[in-house]
Amino acid sequence: MTETISELEVRRKKLQFRGAHRGTKENDILIGRFMDKHLATLTSEQLDTFEALIVEVPDADFFKWATRKEPTPAQYDTDVLRMIQDLSNA
Repeated sequence: MTETISELEVRRKKLQFRGAHRGTKENDILIGRFMDKHLATLTSEQLDTFEALIVEVPDADFFKWATRKEPTPAQYDTDVLRMIQDLSNA
């Protein structure tokens, strides 16, 4: 199904809220920087990937992967996580 612009904007707003309320300050900062820079331009598929990261991955694991303190499992080693990683080391 092809999403319209308004549907993508609704998804982005929902993800922005969820991403800003992860539960740990460190992850809120990492995800916030990512959303400020990239959320408005993510494709529908990238939004799916981002949503999986913020919904499925526990905070401690996310932080370790985002800061490259531990290797990322293959299923989460995506362009979206690499964008977050790049910002975490900036």
